[in-house]
Amino acid sequence: MTDLNSELTSDTLPMAFAQLQLAAPLARAVAEMGYESMTPIQAQAIPVVLQGRDVMGAAQTGTGKTAAFALPLLQRMLRHESSSTSPARHPVRALVLLPTRELADQVAQAIKDYAKYTQLRSAVVFGGMDMKPQTIELKKGVEILVATPGRLLDHIEAKNAVLNQVEYVVLDEADRMLDIGFLPDLQRILSYLPKQRITLLFSATFSPEIKRLSSSYLQDPVTIEVARSNATASTVEQRFYSVGDDDKRHALHQILKQRGMKQAFVFVNSKLGCARLARSLEREGLKTTALHGDKSQDERLKALDSFKKGEVDLLVCTDVAARGLDIKDVPAVFNFDVPFNAEDYVHRIGRTGRAGAAGLAVTFVSKSDARLVGEIEKLTKTKIELEAVEFDEDVPDIRKQGRINDGRRMYAEGAQDDSRPGNHRTGPTRDVAQEGQYARQERAPRRDFTRSTPASRDPFFDKPYEPAPASEVVPSWEATVKQGTRSISANIKPKRRIAALFKAEVTS
Repeated sequence: MTDLNSELTSDTLPMAFAQLQLAAPLARAVAEMGYESMTPIQAQAIPVVLQGRDVMGAAQTGTGKTAAFALPLLQRMLRHESSSTSPARHPVRALVLLPTRELADQVAQAIKDYAKYTQLRSAVVFGGMDMKPQTIELKKGVEILVATPGRLLDHIEAKNAVLNQVEYVVLDEADRMLDIGFLPDLQRILSYLPKQRITLLFSATFSPEIKRLSSSYLQDPVTIEVARSNATASTVEQRFYSVGDDDKRHALHQILKQRGMKQAFVFVNSKLGCARLARSLEREGLKTTALHGDKSQDERLKALDSFKKGEVDLLVCTDVAARGLDIKDVPAVFNFDVPFNAEDYVHRIGRTGRAGAAGLAVTFVSKSDARLVGEIEKLTKTKIELEAVEFDEDVPDIRKQGRINDGRRMYAEGAQDDSRPGNHRTGPTRDVAQEGQYARQERAPRRDFTRSTPASRDPFFDKPYEPAPASEVVPSWEATVKQGTRSISANIKPKRRIAALFKAEVTS
């Protein structure tokens, strides 16, 4: 395994895209997108991929890994370029696998932009969408297929995608792709591919276990690490605040006001917590949208689009948005919950400070998060100092407001009574309680359930029990029975007649 690192001098590395001698269609597209100087991962990975070597590349998020593998692959595939409309002339030659739908859609759009002046076709398939439009596009023939593993297997089983001519495989966000959750699907997909192929793995984090596992998929790879493994971007200012769970929303308002920020990511650990927090922030006057796995794909794409356009202030999301999303000029990321996996912290804060811009990453730490913070320290090899949040008086106390609103609703329904002795509620909550109590008294007179209302007495029920007198009267059902003329033995006890509710009809 060959290693390259960022200690190579700038004189030995091509720093401008013009020095790569890309084909004219690719160079034109790159120039229109405003690319001039290459990032370190691009400068080191592109020449190696152009040589046809396997690559395992690690770099911080936001450093242009998509261009690092897409441009050299398109350059090598130009020899297969064809203007024919026959699907047979456009087989799948490059397969790009990604863990999330949003990232797949983003990478597919970038590849389309790079290849727009060529005759190479590309397509993207991911779950949550109707398969029919994807099937129609695949049947027309595509050279570059971008996909998530689950939906790709659906198309393989439906025989919509044939992968026996694939020459290049890219695993973007490879640490998640090789995670136990994707590994079975990934192994099935690789079984459909030719054994002779070029494999590229790109990610921001590589654990030793992932490195050992990737050795079974790569042949003599070149390992490129442009920065210390699992390091965070130097352009991101990281702050950790010691905040109680009830004060987190208050602290979020405080920091947004102090910094004058208009947009930010807010990461939480659960889908339910994501939905609840988004609703709470919306009620508190912030334009907010939620993004989590329980939303439909159409809702997820609309949420991202509205955030990109600046129509919403906060994108409250789970780790489904932590990987690879490239939204420019996002000034801050808030970890409302400390992530369960330390690697996810690196990816979360990579949503800000992209392409060399400055960014802020704020993490709210409660008492129960000590172990998780320790894992982040161990992964990033940095000492974390917790800070206290000083709340301004003019910033609304969100926790107190929520308590007052809850008290207003609870007391207005008559749930509690402040007039009871021993109840020493003070401050605005007591006023609200009393207002709710008085309002209820005005609506309807208060009933006193402590007094028992005497019931009307009936002298009949005061009499002692007296059994009914014996009667010699023969019941009507016995009296109406006709006695038979046949004599009955004295040893046979006759049947007793009983009353019947229904009289059976005899039909002849």
